[in-house]
Amino acid sequence: MVLMDIRGTRLDVIAEETELQELNKDMCSPQKSSESDIDSTRNQLQEKVVEMESFVGHLEEIFLTVEENFGRREQHLEQHYTDVLQTISQRYDERAARLEDEKKMKLEVLYAKLLACGHALDASKELIEEAKEVYRNQDNRLFLKAVVPTINRIEEFAKEEMDLTLATNLELETPLADLSDVKSMMDSINIVPAPSAPVINPQMANSASKTSLRVRWSLFSDDTVEFYELYYRPVLQDVPPDSTTDLHVSKLKMKETHCTVRELLPGTQYELWVTATNTTGISPASEKVLYMTVPLAPVIKRRECCSCPGAALIRWESGNPDPVDSYTLELTELNGPDGTEKGVTESVVAVPTCQCLIQLQAGRHYHISVRAVNIGGPSDRSEVIGISTSGTFFHLIEDTAHPCLSISDDGFTIFYGDDELPISAMAFDDNNFTRCVAVLGDLIPVRARHYWEVEVDDRTEFRIGVAYEDTERDSYLGGNATSWCMRHILTTSRHKYEFLHNGQSPDLRITVNPVRIGLALDYDQGTLSFYNVDLEQHLHTFQCHFQDYVRPCFGLDSPGALTIHTGKEAPKYTLH
Repeated sequence: MVLMDIRGTRLDVIAEETELQELNKDMCSPQKSSESDIDSTRNQLQEKVVEMESFVGHLEEIFLTVEENFGRREQHLEQHYTDVLQTISQRYDERAARLEDEKKMKLEVLYAKLLACGHALDASKELIEEAKEVYRNQDNRLFLKAVVPTINRIEEFAKEEMDLTLATNLELETPLADLSDVKSMMDSINIVPAPSAPVINPQMANSASKTSLRVRWSLFSDDTVEFYELYYRPVLQDVPPDSTTDLHVSKLKMKETHCTVRELLPGTQYELWVTATNTTGISPASEKVLYMTVPLAPVIKRRECCSCPGAALIRWESGNPDPVDSYTLELTELNGPDGTEKGVTESVVAVPTCQCLIQLQAGRHYHISVRAVNIGGPSDRSEVIGISTSGTFFHLIEDTAHPCLSISDDGFTIFYGDDELPISAMAFDDNNFTRCVAVLGDLIPVRARHYWEVEVDDRTEFRIGVAYEDTERDSYLGGNATSWCMRHILTTSRHKYEFLHNGQSPDLRITVNPVRIGLALDYDQGTLSFYNVDLEQHLHTFQCHFQDYVRPCFGLDSPGALTIHTGKEAPKYTLH
């Protein structure tokens, strides 16, 4: 009944932990002191929940172990006493049978003696009767003839000696019973039994390093133990822990109920179990438990991190063979252009996935790093990257690029060569643009104001603007309802510019060909504006209320190149 109550408590604890994890997903901003206090309180609560869950699980193991040990000891005592009782019963049966045989033998001897006495008495009576008859005979001649033989017979009978002693001892033999084996069996009950199965404690927080584990266990009985043996082996990611696959098992021997296992792999699960040994024998093995070494430091994906004034999206790879519990993102604000760090480092904890969107102050510079965390503890810091919130910064999503499009090593210039690949040589997937030679940019998903610039060549036909992430890949940018773009067309007489959405464009004429075009996206105002940066000239504004986040898009309709400039602060003339 108690065990059921504990299990119910454990379920309540797990439910509470799940609610906290859901809460964590919505709390990634370290801006205000109140939010920091909430983060701190939440972390303390989460640590207590983890400790409570571990303790409840440990209590369950203790209950099961005590029950198992009691059953084993009870069975041990019952078997011993059953053996003793069976031996005593056997001794009783043997002694009773011997007494019965002895009684039978004595009675047979006495009966034979009794028969012999009876025969002697009968013979005496016959002689006496015969003598009486001779004596009463009146015929002297017959008397004399019979008296002599009768006297001879009486004399002969008188000469015979009768054995009137007892032929057997009336006392029954009662030799001392040999109960030495029973005594040995009784003494064996008090011999130290083999130990019961130990219980390995659940892994405690911060109990590991990258290459070592601190393991503890308990023996919930009064068993005498001379030494323990700890067995451990790595758990392969694709092989279940209870698999019969032959994995190398290592063993350590010690007298204490704790041990530090060294020379392990970072970020790896290990299966451990322990046995106890004394002079009588070896205990059953404990239940197998899983421990984890501290993870390797994550690897930040620089080409997939983006930012804007007031926020940043950081992405990274775990770099570990086994999943980690969470990640901690650490950021430090820099003091001005000299790049020195302020003293305070803020943390965003319990990040469940390999990315985190954080709210920051606009116009600042930060150093950001990430740690992976599991039950063993936090990893080393990842490589530190610099993030600026002065402007909008993003990279191109190369997976969306048309096969004829090339992207420079720095990721900010796209090329469309003169030699177009044949269709048969192009490899498309569901994410590639197939008709328009285009690519999408990875703009941070924040409903704020974003600005970037594109450097173009007036001898190249291009399309630049924004599109929904799921915009049709087999249509042209601006030719559908999910994209908005500025298009440059070369004609024999002039340069033509269109501002396309759903295949339609207003009738506009641009007299000076822009070579550097600024794009300002404002979610609050529902606008997308284009500017000639060199002339600080407004070209056109789309009025639209974006239902979802959009991404920058860039396309080339003829061979050529264009270069994207990100991270620039929006000019004042674009703010009107």
